[in-house]
Amino acid sequence: MDHGLIARALHVLAVVLWIGGVGFVTTVLLPAVRRLKTPPDRVAFFDAVERRFAWQARATTVLAGATGFFMTSQLDLWNRFVSAAYWWMHAMVAVWLLFTIMLFVAEPLFLHRWFDERAKSDPEGTFDLIERMHRLLLLVSLITILGAVAGSHG
Repeated sequence: MDHGLIARALHVLAVVLWIGGVGFVTTVLLPAVRRLKTPPDRVAFFDAVERRFAWQARATTVLAGATGFFMTSQLDLWNRFVSAAYWWMHAMVAVWLLFTIMLFVAEPLFLHRWFDERAKSDPEGTFDLIERMHRLLLLVSLITILGAVAGSHG
């Protein structure tokens, strides 16, 4: 059994589900919520829907991180982190770390409460902020994926 092949397949599957979910939320769900809900209802509705997605995002970020670490270790790719030519390796770790902190630390400890409080006084501005954050996260993630695919294949 080729553990490297299994790790790579699981890594790609995790990234597809994780960033694909971010893509869906950013390009489909948020625009639909903006059109279908009133400003005071947008953040609450989005929060309720996104909480159902959170288990998938958490599981897939853990899987992506574990398989990425495994492959880096198995293939002894640590030296890539000292070369700017492998910027996409740094980007993968940075995107993973950002999402991991958001999903496992910021959201449970303070981010949900902060958004809920902010939405009470400025629902439109809060929803705009959520949309901007998701667009930025998706853009950075897609650039990272493009760089990783191109970089890992020469």
